[in-house]
Amino acid sequence: MGKVAVGAAVVCAAAVCAATALVVRHRMQSSGKWARTVAILKELEDTCGTPIGKLKKIADAMTVEMHAGLASEGGSKLKMLISFVDNLPTGDEKGLYYALDLGGTNFRVLRVLLGGKEGRVVKQESNEVSIPQDLMTGTSQELFDFIATALAEFVATEGEGLHVSSGRQRELGFTFSFPVRQTSIASGNLIKWTKGFSIEDAVDQDVVGELTKAMERMGLDMRVSALVNDTIGTLAGGRYHNQDVIAAVILGTGTNAAYVERANAIPKWQGLLPKSGEMVINMEWGNFRSSHLPLTEYDHALDVESKNPGEQIFEKVISGMYLGEIVRKVLYRMAKEAAFFGDTIPPKLNIPYILRTPEMSAMHHDTSSDLKVVGNKLKDILEITNTSLKMRKVIVEVCDIVATRGARLSAAGIVGILKKLGRDTVRDGDTQKSVIALDGGLFEHYKKFSGCMESTLKELLGEEVAENIVVEHSNDGSGIGASLLAASHSQYLEVEEP
Repeated sequence: MGKVAVGAAVVCAAAVCAATALVVRHRMQSSGKWARTVAILKELEDTCGTPIGKLKKIADAMTVEMHAGLASEGGSKLKMLISFVDNLPTGDEKGLYYALDLGGTNFRVLRVLLGGKEGRVVKQESNEVSIPQDLMTGTSQELFDFIATALAEFVATEGEGLHVSSGRQRELGFTFSFPVRQTSIASGNLIKWTKGFSIEDAVDQDVVGELTKAMERMGLDMRVSALVNDTIGTLAGGRYHNQDVIAAVILGTGTNAAYVERANAIPKWQGLLPKSGEMVINMEWGNFRSSHLPLTEYDHALDVESKNPGEQIFEKVISGMYLGEIVRKVLYRMAKEAAFFGDTIPPKLNIPYILRTPEMSAMHHDTSSDLKVVGNKLKDILEITNTSLKMRKVIVEVCDIVATRGARLSAAGIVGILKKLGRDTVRDGDTQKSVIALDGGLFEHYKKFSGCMESTLKELLGEEVAENIVVEHSNDGSGIGASLLAASHSQYLEVEEP
């Protein structure tokens, strides 16, 4: 019996040792995997780094590219497009004006009654119309006839006190958010369709001409007095409420900037200098790039897989379309190399753009002690359950690194514009404010992003200069802004001037 007992004890001891070794090995593996997670996180933090010295170099590079883009066509990654907007609203505008906002699968028609300095926007009405799928790939005439019909129906609902003065034509501001080669304030040829539209016979045509012909076919007596994009509309809306507005920035799904330039500082401008001496420039700043931009392997992969590789690099690191996707790519690498979510990679994590920036924002803003929002988002979007608090904290950290980089780079871009305009220093006795009008869902709803951007602006400019720089939310540039530009470029302005 003694031998059996000893034998059993030896077997038991061996089993215990084996089990202990397994636990230790598992812990070592777990700690090894965790160390790999931490290493990936640290590498992300380092490569996304935006120290002030780097940001100042990026701001300088933005200014240099602005100069180059103004000097000649194709001279820069920045297109620096001449908008032909040389009269921004002053606040004195009066009367009834219309706007048409075409930028996607829906379009809006608006009418705005302006009451001058005292009345401001007395009344506004709008209607949104969905474009049938077949019209997005049909003919130019079909699309513009559909739009003109909706416009005519909207005009027919003008209520009491909402009529243009007798003998005057109705005037319209047309926000057309597709690539256009503008030839005057109220004409521009379509370069190419985006956002699911593919109407071949409209390419290279003047979109204002197409709309005008359609309105004539409908018997609608209306003149397009301004063709603009949403960024310039935001600038107009900002200037209407505050004459110190000098630039506008859109931070939404995409990003862009526009600003007011001295007309004699545009070497590529061939025409007569406008009476105002000013010209609004549409920068198309999403296409900015510089060797100083802190780009990661995730950014390079995202760019290669995108529909426009090598283009819109600045947009791909700062705008709402892409921030969530960068976070997904980081989490995928953690899942693959560090078994972050367990032994298998969650299938949903394989799907590009499944993690949208609004969800990223919700996780980043989670203040609950157990990061419950993070847990719920992972479960609802990626079908990942049983995440520990430790894991959730890592995910919040990833969101923070990606959003902080985007916000700080946005601030550097704005400083680049201020430098170009000489507004980045304080001159003796100069207390003039420089106001930047901002719009877009990313700026409006992602509070950690906008807060970080504004604090970085102060950090880059220094306290004294920052006191004179103001960031203001300017809402609905593509709607109200377009109607204001119709007013400031009205054919009846000359008649009214004393």
